[in-house]
Amino acid sequence: MIEIMNFRKMYGRVEAVHGLTMTIAEGEVFGLIGSNGAGKTTILRFLSTLLQPTHGTARVNGYSVTAEIPKVRRSIGYMPDQMGLYPGMRCWEFLDFFAAAYGIPRWRRVNLISDLLALMDLEEKRNELVDGLSRGMKQRLGLARTLVHDPPALILDEPASGLDPRARLEVKEVLRELTAMGKTILISSHILSELADMCTSVGIIEKGVLLARGTIEEVLSTVRRHRVYELRIAAGADQAHQILTQHQQVFDLQTGSGQFRFSFRGTDEDISDLVVLLIGAEVRLIELREEPVDLEEAFFKLTKGEVA
Repeated sequence: MIEIMNFRKMYGRVEAVHGLTMTIAEGEVFGLIGSNGAGKTTILRFLSTLLQPTHGTARVNGYSVTAEIPKVRRSIGYMPDQMGLYPGMRCWEFLDFFAAAYGIPRWRRVNLISDLLALMDLEEKRNELVDGLSRGMKQRLGLARTLVHDPPALILDEPASGLDPRARLEVKEVLRELTAMGKTILISSHILSELADMCTSVGIIEKGVLLARGTIEEVLSTVRRHRVYELRIAAGADQAHQILTQHQQVFDLQTGSGQFRFSFRGTDEDISDLVVLLIGAEVRLIELREEPVDLEEAFFKLTKGEVA
């Protein structure tokens, strides 16, 4: 659906994106993660035909973003990080304006606008002026605008930026509905927690370089190659310490009052065998918990070059 081949963009002597190559499959929800200035917006503007590359090319829905611009624009719904709304327009008029710009006949626009307002839960705001909408409602109206021509792909630049927690949840729910409709979605964000439960895959970019790409599980596995466990016990600290110290698959052991934290090289069966050893030595276990790695840790370690 979206293919980028060796994309490079220079602004004077500054290289914003360095030789990016990646593919986003049809129906995928791809999260592009990076700090401000990492190159996210440059990539999205390039795919949206608003920016010429210094080198490289890309295809969206089979069309070249440099040679078949009208066809690409018909295939995407682009929402920039700063959504422009026209003061003095009512919500339905705003959507009607863009639907007309895409050549949708008037008789179709009436039902289309009603459907889009319903999808975004903005039916009650149909006749409200766009100036008076809250920021969250403006974002939802902006999403509705990207859908007026029913594009197969959506390119969304920081759609939850600047929203309060409730508005962020509302935007996330809308994006889930769009995913259920089969849309291919490329979404950029620096708010990592908002992508973890929504994306089928992610890419981490820093200074124009794609550092990691894959499913969330694949990206996290590149950051932490070994499992990390936390063990809490009620009794038998000396026995537990001896077993953990001597175990070949345990390393980086840290101890506390009735608590142990360690890295483990083994499989599920190996950790099960370790539990049997501890119980056999009369160690009274309260809890053995695998410490999860999240996107924030992955982002920090990858961008700082601190991969475990």
